[in-house]
Amino acid sequence: MADIFDVIADGTRRDILSLLLDRDQDSQTGTSVSQIVAELSVSQPTVSKHLKVLREAGLVTVREEGQHRFYRVDAEPLEQVDDWLVPFFHDEAELAAEATQSIYASIPESANRLASSIGRTAAVVQTALKRLGA
Repeated sequence: MADIFDVIADGTRRDILSLLLDRDQDSQTGTSVSQIVAELSVSQPTVSKHLKVLREAGLVTVREEGQHRFYRVDAEPLEQVDDWLVPFFHDEAELAAEATQSIYASIPESANRLASSIGRTAAVVQTALKRLGA
C-alpha cells in the first residue's frame, strides 16, 4: 500500500477528496465518476486513475450499481497524518494552556471547571472537524 503522505501529496487527489467530502454531507449515495469528472473538469481516465490510488489507500469506498461506481470518503486513514502532525503543534498547545492557567487563577473554582469542560469539548469538536476536512 502506498504511503498516505504520497497519496495526499497529489493536488488532484486532494481535490477529489474535498469534492467527495462536500458531496457526502449532502448525499448518502456517494458520487459517481462522471459527477467528479464534470465538477473538476478533469478527464475520466485521470479521475479513474486517482480514484484507484485513493481506493488502494483506503481513503475512499466504492459502491457498484450496474456499470456505475459511487465513491465516498473514508477519513480513517487520515488519522495517521493527524497523529504525525500533532507533535508539531504540541508546544503551541502547552503555551496556550499556561497562559489560560494564569488568566483563570483569579476566577472561582466552579467557573474554572466549567471553562475547562467547555474547552475540552471545543477541542474534541475542532479535531473532529479537522479530520473531516471542514
